Order: sequence, then structure tokens, then C-alpha cells
Amino acid sequence: MKQAVLLHGTGGSDNDYFWFADTKAYLESKGYEVWWPLLPHTNKPKLEETLAFVEENMPVLDEESIIIGHSSACPLILSLLENNMLHIKQAVLVSGYYAPIPNPLEEGTMQTNLLPEDGFDYDRILGSADEIVLVNSDNDPWGCTDKQARPVAEALEAKFVLAKGMGHMGSGTFNQPMPELPLLKDLLATSS
Repeated sequence: MKQAVLLHGTGGSDNDYFWFADTKAYLESKGYEVWWPLLPHTNKPKLEETLAFVEENMPVLDEESIIIGHSSACPLILSLLENNMLHIKQAVLVSGYYAPIPNPLEEGTMQTNLLPEDGFDYDRILGSADEIVLVNSDNDPWGCTDKQARPVAEALEAKFVLAKGMGHMGSGTFNQPMPELPLLKDLLATSS
């Protein structure tokens, strides 16, 4: 059976503010078995711990597999692709950040959850997926904007999609409910 992995950002994704349940149902309708875990220490994740959890628990992935992540799961996915000998069909990174961003809830602090200390080795990530897609908006209240994503998309020779005016594409903190994300379904490479 084809495998799909859904990885949430900081704080989780199992409520009406997020599109994960709808995306899981969509992928299952396309013949995918979907792994959608609750990641450890979801409010204060650490890269080594979270990466180890994913590597130890995710299903075996192959050239038909899809990985989708939201927010801080996006740098987690890049680390997963960088550190494992994977070749998957598609990685879709929604509202991700790839460098420290100011934390709008704690003035003077930076968000760095799940970012590797030394940055990413884009050469190692290249070739790990048939397609990598980055989807970011121009008005993300967390700072995960298109300005964060465009240089990464270029470095990865990835597709970049501007989700104009769509905020963080799901956020309880900023009252941005998004129980469905039709744009994502249009981007998924679910056909054989």
C-alpha cells in the first residue's frame, strides 16, 4: 500500500483549526495508508528527539510515498530527507520556516523549534524526492512568509506556491481556522 505521512507543527493539529483530518481522508480515498502521529513535546519540540521519534515510528517509505508538514514540521521534514537515504514521490511543506523568526507571543525571543543548528545541507536533500513543494503566504502572523520560503525553494530546485492572504493556513493562536486546504489537494501527487 502507498504511504503518506502527515506531520504537525508546534502545538499539534488535531482540531478544527487545521486541515489534517480532511487531508488524511482525502489521501485514504486515493489509496494511501496515512501515518499522522502526535509528535513528542509538541509545545516545545527539539530536533534530535522529534527526528528520532519519526525515524523510529514512521512506516517504510518508498518512491510512491508522500510527506506533508505544517509550520515547524517543515524544517523537520528537510532534516528527515537530509539525514536518511530516502527517495520519495513528494514532500509538501506548508507554512514552514527555515531560519529563526521572531516569536510574536514573546517579545525579544526567536522561534527556532526543529531548526538544525548548522542549517541545511541542500545538496544532500536534492534528489530525495521527485518533487518538493513549498507553500507559504505573504501575511503569515508567525513570520513563515514567502520571504522565508523562496530562497529555500530556489536552493532545492523546488516548486514554490504563494498562498496569497492565507495567513498561517491554520492557527489557533491567531484564530485562523482552516479545516480544509483545497490548494493542498490540488498540489498532491496522488495519481500513480
